[in-house]
Amino acid sequence: MDFARTFPRPLLAGVLVSAALALAACRAPAGQPQGGPAEVTVVTLKPQPVTVTRELPGRTSAFLVAEVRPQVNGIVKQRLFTEGAMVKAGQPLYQLEDAQYRAERNNAKAALAKAEAAMHTAQLYAKRTSQLARTHAVSRQDDENATAAWRQAEADVAAAQASMESTGVTLGFARIVSPIAGRIGKSSVTQGALVTANQAEPMARVQQLDPVYVDVTQSSGELLALRKQIAAGALKEADGTPVKILLEDGSRYPHDGKLQFSDVSVDPTTGSFALRVVVPNPDDVLLPGMYVRAVVDMGTNPQALLVPQAGIARDPKGGATAMVVDGQGKAALREVQVSRTVGDQWLVEGGLAAGDKVIVEGLQMIQPGMPVHASEAGVHGAKAAGTQAAAPH
Repeated sequence: MDFARTFPRPLLAGVLVSAALALAACRAPAGQPQGGPAEVTVVTLKPQPVTVTRELPGRTSAFLVAEVRPQVNGIVKQRLFTEGAMVKAGQPLYQLEDAQYRAERNNAKAALAKAEAAMHTAQLYAKRTSQLARTHAVSRQDDENATAAWRQAEADVAAAQASMESTGVTLGFARIVSPIAGRIGKSSVTQGALVTANQAEPMARVQQLDPVYVDVTQSSGELLALRKQIAAGALKEADGTPVKILLEDGSRYPHDGKLQFSDVSVDPTTGSFALRVVVPNPDDVLLPGMYVRAVVDMGTNPQALLVPQAGIARDPKGGATAMVVDGQGKAALREVQVSRTVGDQWLVEGGLAAGDKVIVEGLQMIQPGMPVHASEAGVHGAKAAGTQAAAPH
């Protein structure tokens, strides 16, 4: 088709110019005025205190555990508790057949009475002999023999008393009581069963569940890194801060725990050491053996820099990068180091400084070196709950 013949020359020139302008407008990045800087949103980094936390896996264990075993031989006559119930310290749990032990106690009681009677007779004889010795009616030898017999009778009374107390203790062992207060489990014996003194299998187990222990482990390498940061002043050591507990389903346990101690040795097979947390358990929510996670405060970074996650990208090698606005108003690519998250932000370890303007919106429209027009975000990043930094798992 011959456009020159169809359209007049002036009209054809105007159509070509309009088409060229429309094509140039389509090729310009969206949001960027033709020939002007791109519009981006930035967050200016400001230092702020951040608590560094570590989420550690752990298991719960009872605060006190008592395995109930018999201290004498006997047949179980009666079980005196309800399985799974709360028991008090000193509460009777089992009654053994004690007829033999009662007989032995009665025998010891009679022997004590006999010894006391013999001592009384020896005492009277010694006193009369002493009076007669003053008048030389009896010899000095007879007086000494009478006094010695009295002392021997006193010793016999003491031995009989000890024997009676011993049989009383044995008789008392026939009534088995709880050594601690807590919740008792199932009974391993029934009425009529024969039990022996100090047997290997416990008759029952009593556990104190308020409070409970949460035993967690931490990598020794991470501990060394934290200590270096504290020594360098990058972190302030946490002391006495509460430990948050997360249940197996991810929900927050309503009562915070307290770090009781850190083990002084490292397990050579795992390269980790143990931490023990004491946690209140008034409602018996935590049971021994449950899997939980403990959020432990490792320290506070007083001059931390937080960057919204939208401002951090990953290169093909996995390194973290950020686009910032340099002093000439152009976009610049920075390699940064981040390791921990604080809500929906990254905790910066290196590569950025206070006052840097990190681009969080409009990244798809710019390239390094392009001029940009920056506007500050309406909210300075997303606020993390309690400004706590979670250590990487």
